[in-house]
Amino acid sequence: MIVGVLKEIKAEENRVCMTPSGVEILVHHGHQILVEKGAGQGSGFDDEDYLLSGAEIVDEAANIFAAAEMVMHVKEPQPAEYEMIRKDQVVFTYFHFAAAEELTRAMLERQAVCIAYETIEGADGSLPLLTPMSEVAGRMAAQQAAKYVERTHGGRGILLGGVPGVAPATVLVIGGGVVGTHAAQMACGLGAKVYLLDMNLDRLRHLSDFMPKNCFPMMSSPATIRELIQHADIVIGAVLLHGARAPKLITRDMLPSMKPGAVMVDVSIDQGGCFETSHPTTHRDPIYEVDGIIHYCVTNMPGAVPLTSTMALTNATLPYALELADKGWRQVASENPGVRAGVNVVNGKVTYQGVAEAFAMDCTPVETLL
Repeated sequence: MIVGVLKEIKAEENRVCMTPSGVEILVHHGHQILVEKGAGQGSGFDDEDYLLSGAEIVDEAANIFAAAEMVMHVKEPQPAEYEMIRKDQVVFTYFHFAAAEELTRAMLERQAVCIAYETIEGADGSLPLLTPMSEVAGRMAAQQAAKYVERTHGGRGILLGGVPGVAPATVLVIGGGVVGTHAAQMACGLGAKVYLLDMNLDRLRHLSDFMPKNCFPMMSSPATIRELIQHADIVIGAVLLHGARAPKLITRDMLPSMKPGAVMVDVSIDQGGCFETSHPTTHRDPIYEVDGIIHYCVTNMPGAVPLTSTMALTNATLPYALELADKGWRQVASENPGVRAGVNVVNGKVTYQGVAEAFAMDCTPVETLL
């Protein structure tokens, strides 16, 4: 198969979808890999690294889209790329369709086969291609919150861990999944008092067994959130509904009850955000203020640490990319229900229920298209 590795063109996105070592493995399986010139530069990989791995360097994205049977990205295709995508071409990347109607309609119009990293499932129901970036984003959420709660950024001017004789910061993490757990671990490591909310009692029992003593797992409810945000110096939103829009758990009318200069980090922003006052921001302009509360809503947080992120992402995506290249998407989707769950759009039809519901569209079971 001819596989295209594209350069990211989303603002401040420095990751690349495949490392040179990943390319080498694909080449050894007999596949032709086209890498866009400069694709790995932001992650510390030169074109020469890809050439040594057996790839062909291509000057323009249009030439890759024209030749490749499958193209790979990190982030969703950008408007400048829509017209280059061909009918039946496999596009393998993070899409987050449920929060992006324009993108969804564009991919339906192009009649592409869109396989979303974020909805591919493991045998245990986990999300193996979302997990590595969730780990990065969760850890970054605590780091960014610690920075923006400083007075120089308009925050409360509080040190997360405090010092002897001075109380530490209070951090509220909403969502006890991968993002929330890693955010809580980082905040705990910095010495903060952390409340970690989730709605699954079994998950809460598990968290209670291994989280540090300064982390307090609690059952999530609207009343609990309303109570705890009054005391929080930092709130981290880490809620995920598989392939669907995130619920709005903190509304604007709740902000006046919070401490002035508190920081809210919405890691759910790729799925529309779990705070009513959230809107996407960039690494160049990451924060804004609403009613005295600092909001951090960067949509591609792991892009700030691209070397770590790219290596972690390739570790997870390479086996799937290899299987798709070896067998073709139809055979893989027929044999592997986890990959089948990743197929969101096929030849002008929505095949993922959460995306269809987000935009009141019909959902066509992917099994009928195989």
